Amino acid sequence: MRYEEFIGQVQNRARLSGLGDAERASRATLETLGERVPEGLADNLAAQLPHEIGEHLRRTEVYGGLGSGERFGRHDFVERVGARAGVDDAEAAFIARVVLEVTDEATGGGIGKKVGEALPEDIRELATAGSRGGVD
Repeated sequence: MRYEEFIGQVQNRARLSGLGDAERASRATLETLGERVPEGLADNLAAQLPHEIGEHLRRTEVYGGLGSGERFGRHDFVERVGARAGVDDAEAAFIARVVLEVTDEATGGGIGKKVGEALPEDIRELATAGSRGGVD
């Protein structure tokens, strides 16, 4: 999947007004995912994505100096996505679901398999709910 297609899919599925919003949603979600999964796994996933998208997994902001593989649950995941994207928690949960869905498709199931195994159940549910799922 090319960069433009990835961002276009995020914009369309999340019903965002512009490409900038889709880019911000993608960055916010993937930086947060990069903090949560082990570094090697984040690098593996990043390598399967368009370079501009994959770099978000590698270029994470480090909350509290803990680095990648940090342990936190769904609430903190959504809160971090929201803070980065500048949206409330409900919107953050939705855009995270969309970005993770597009990421899964772009990597041929990378989220659903190895990445899903590295996440706690509550984030895994968010990651697999997709843009039409019922998880907030």
